[in-house]
Formats: sequence, structure tokens, C-alpha cells
Amino acid sequence: LLQFPVTMRFFTTVVLLATVPPLLAFQTRVPLTPRTLSVPAFSTTRLPTTAPILSQSSSALSLSIEEPHGETTRPSLLSKIPIKALGRRLLQGTALALVSLIFLLPSHPAHAARAGSKAAAVAVAKTTEHLHTGQKIANWFMNFGLPKWAVLATISAMPVVELRGAVPVGIWMGLPITQVLPICVLGNMAPIIPLLFLLRNQTLKKLMAPILNRAERKAAGLGVGSREKQWVSLAAFVGIPLPGTGAWTGAMGAFLLGMPTPLAISSIFAGVVAAGLIMSTITLAGRTGGIVSIAVLLAVAAKELIAGNKKKQDFLETDPYWDQSNVPVNTYKNKAPFVGKVVSTKRIVGPKATGETCHIIIDHKGKFPYYEGQSWGVIPPGVREKDGKPHSVRLYSIASSRYGDDMTGKTGSLCVRRATYWCPELKADDPAKKGICSNFLCDTKPGDEVMMTGPAGKVMLLPEEDPTTDYIMVATGTGIAPYRGFIRRLFVEDTPAAAAYKGQAWLFLGVANSDALLYDDEWQDVKAKHPEQFRLDYALSREQTNKAGGKMYIQDKVEEYADEIFAKLEGGAHIYFCGLKGMMPGIQDMLKGVAEKKGLNYEDWLKGLKEKKQWHVEVY
Repeated sequence: LLQFPVTMRFFTTVVLLATVPPLLAFQTRVPLTPRTLSVPAFSTTRLPTTAPILSQSSSALSLSIEEPHGETTRPSLLSKIPIKALGRRLLQGTALALVSLIFLLPSHPAHAARAGSKAAAVAVAKTTEHLHTGQKIANWFMNFGLPKWAVLATISAMPVVELRGAVPVGIWMGLPITQVLPICVLGNMAPIIPLLFLLRNQTLKKLMAPILNRAERKAAGLGVGSREKQWVSLAAFVGIPLPGTGAWTGAMGAFLLGMPTPLAISSIFAGVVAAGLIMSTITLAGRTGGIVSIAVLLAVAAKELIAGNKKKQDFLETDPYWDQSNVPVNTYKNKAPFVGKVVSTKRIVGPKATGETCHIIIDHKGKFPYYEGQSWGVIPPGVREKDGKPHSVRLYSIASSRYGDDMTGKTGSLCVRRATYWCPELKADDPAKKGICSNFLCDTKPGDEVMMTGPAGKVMLLPEEDPTTDYIMVATGTGIAPYRGFIRRLFVEDTPAAAAYKGQAWLFLGVANSDALLYDDEWQDVKAKHPEQFRLDYALSREQTNKAGGKMYIQDKVEEYADEIFAKLEGGAHIYFCGLKGMMPGIQDMLKGVAEKKGLNYEDWLKGLKEKKQWHVEVY
């Protein structure tokens, strides 16, 4: 095979891997005895473990999997990881890339010796002309008498350089790839785990604010979708050697996006291994090897992401899907609340926003079903100072569909603005007057427990029986929450409601400025994919002006389309209002003025909408 062209070696390897069950089956349910798969030119050392072992010498290559004879069920090494199936698929993909690397490279000792001599000669020639940054750093460390492996591990741990810069340096230093790759992987991972924990320190976060902001922008897409999608996306982000990616950026992005630490660490490790394989092939096999390795990684990642997108969302539907006769209400009460666990807490507004708003995902293990438009009650920990009694329940509109952000039906989301009080005398926030529950929620970390009640309310439900119904959704600030559930159900998820819907959803959102916009990336994506069915209008009070030259508030933006909105309501559209209760007087005054201009009695017109259940209000 070593005499074959590179591409033939690669495809031969793929066929070999696809036809060898011991390599791809990391979990078995049949009695097994120790077994070894051998390929000429390498050998193995057998160890007492269930893990696959690859080792190299001059005679043969073997993949050895040791199993106790007669054992009927032997779980894989990933059995304790929540995403076992994904872990096994990753190992399969990694094995494919690793054995592909072996066949791509001239692996015979004689070939390796010639390649090493040639590489050393080229490296020596180049150093007389120019040393790149990694080589200069290596020379500087070696001046202190450090061994080569320590120098290589140190370079791998450095931000910016990382593994992708260290692998070529290791080859340049004359180390064999069998030493370079593991040293670089371990060196690159060494600072990542401490970094994820150190970032919890608020002082350090402030000092690193510019770097963290840049990392968050680069890794913004990693927090979207299910845990499996997050895991695959982060691994690919770390693994593909492009400017601005890597373990350091991935770790900071994962932390800021609220990914659970164990999930982030395992994904970053997989990405670092992938990056090591890619850089090894680029360094030793040239451009062709790098292209093949990147193609393998992209194929594995694409397979997982596409497979996730194909999952149909119908397992929480009633029959028919629009039936609301059994909507769950108050499943859990104050005296016996449900205890959920925080999956992630993420700030979702920019630095110039008026206050902090967080998106919080809570795991309810599928035991707390709800409908779009309902609310959860949250009981903050502790007791009231005035009487020592437990805090009362605070209601928050649920900001996800019944399937949750991960589309498993086991999570739900809240959109919470941190409530603070600015004291003019102190000229600072007064901690004694801050919102107890909102601050508790915005400060939560993955794994924190949240006592919850509900679900509550039927006022904001979607009437789905007529799929041609138009929905007009008016929100200020975090009042956007229920509409996110609506829009995900109608346009994002593969639900029966989405398949049947032929009407138009029109969203109005009022906030102070562009940095305070909530879920704008999601709305823009839906608008691009459904331009005829989804309309979007913003009222930015500090950036826009109304027709009178004053600040643009939500009622001013709605008034711009008054004729069209009245026509839609006459045609059976439903209109929703959610947000601060202070929005309603301005809204109603505006609607009353428009109604009078049209010769309508506003009170009678409003009464008619309420009788037909077209008027939905939930303010706080």
C-alpha cells in the first residue's frame, strides 16, 4: 500500500475501517475473547484494558481490544458520559482520521528515516534564512537547558501559537511525530481546564473583557441548538486550524455561552486531537494530507449536524395537534415545587444595553410539560428579611417552545432582565433594593438548582386550529419571551403546526437601543427563510424618532401600520401584548385615536375582539 498514490491509500483505509467490526464497534453484547487486527508494517503491545490500543514498532500495526471471556455486556469507556452515542461516533471518526494519517504517511522505518533526514535538512536550510515565531520561542526556551519535550509542551500551551504552531516546531526540532502529537495535545489542553474555572472570577473577567468579547463574537454560533450540536460545533471550531479558532478561543466562547464545563472540556479535547491530526498531516504529508484530514473532520461534523436537523418534532403533540383541552396548568405548586437544574446562563445583550438580560436554559427532565405562551413560577432561595418567611413566587414567561432549545422536550428557557435600583445619593446600584429573583437567576451557573411552580396561564396560547390565522405580537423588553416560543414552533422546528401554518406572524419589539435587541439573530434568520410569512419591526427609543420628532416608543411603531393592523384584526387576526404594564396605556390611547378616525367606537371594537378571543394581554 505504501507504493500506492496518497488518494488510493486513503480510500483503501476507509474501506478497511468500514469492514472491520472491532474497530467500529466500541460497545458489544456478545461473548468476546481477546482479539487483534493486524496490518503489515506495525505492531502492538497488549494491555489489560477494554480501550483500543495503537502502538508502533517495525513489524506490524494492531488494534487490540481486551474483553473478559464470557461477559455478555461490556459498556464502553464513554458509558458515564451523557452523550454516549456521540462519543462513540467521535471515536469512530477519530480512528478513521488516525489510521488515514498512518497510511498517508510513509510509515516504514526506512521511509521515515529518509523523510526525517529530508525534513531536517530543509529545516536547517530555512533557519539560516528565517525563523518563524514558534521556532524563535523554541530557541529561547532551549537556551535555559529545557528538554525538547518540555519546550514543545510549553509552546503548545501558549495562546495564539497553541498546538497548530507547536506541531511544525516539534518536527523542526527533530522529534518523531509519535512524540510530537501526544505532547502537543496534552500541552494545549493543560491551561484549558484551569482557564474555564478561573473565568468564574469576576475580577479576571473584567480584566479580560476585550479578549472575552472578541472570543464571544467568534464563537457566537456554538451555543445554538441541542447539546449534541453544541458539542460537535465546538469540536469543529477548535479542530479546524483557521485564524481566530483554537482551544483558548473555544474555551472562552464556551464559558461565555454557558456551556456546561464537562461538555466543553470533552469537546475541546476532541477538537485539539483533530487539530493535531490535521497539523501532523499538513506538516508531514503536505497540502494533500491536510485537505484529506480536514475533509474527514468536516464530514463527521456535518453528518452529526445534518442528522440532528432531520429529527422530526412531533413527540409532544396532541391529536389533533391544535387540541388544547388538556393544557397543563399548575402541575407543581408552591408547597411542592419542581426542582430544575440550570443548563446554561448567557448574557444576550450588548455592552451599551440599558441593563443586563440573560437567557437561562433549565433542565426539567421531561417532567414539567408546558405549552407555548405559558409561564413558570420561580421561588428564589432564602427568606424575606421582614418576617423570615420564604420568598414568594415570581412568574416568568417561558422563552422556548414545548420542545426546549435543545429540542428534546426536556428543557425550557427563561428570558430575565436583572432588576437593579440606581441610588442617586450613592450614585451607584443599591444592593438592598435589587430584584431578588432576577438577580438569583442571572447569577446562576450550570448545575444550580431552581425551585419552580406552574406552568401558569392560558391567555397567551396560540389558536392553531385555523392555520391561516395571522398573529400580531407586540413586546417591550423581556416581553419577547412567549413570542420566541411561538416563532420557533411555527418556523424553526419540524412540527405539525409549522407544516400546516399558512398565515403571517408579525413581531413588534420595543427596546432602548440596538444593543438591547433580544434574539435579533434568530429573527433575522427566520425573516430570511420566510420573508412572506414573518414580519419584523423594531422601536428603538434612543435611536429612532416618531413622526412628531419625539422618541420612538412601541405604540408609535404600531401606529405606523394602524390601517393594516386594523384590517388584519377585522379579518380574524389575533393580537398579543407582553411586557411592562406601562406599555398598555400608550398602546390603548393610540388604538383609540385610530379607531375614532375610522369612525369606530373604540370600546365596542375592543369588546368585540375580546369576545372573539383575539385580544391577548400579559403584562407585569
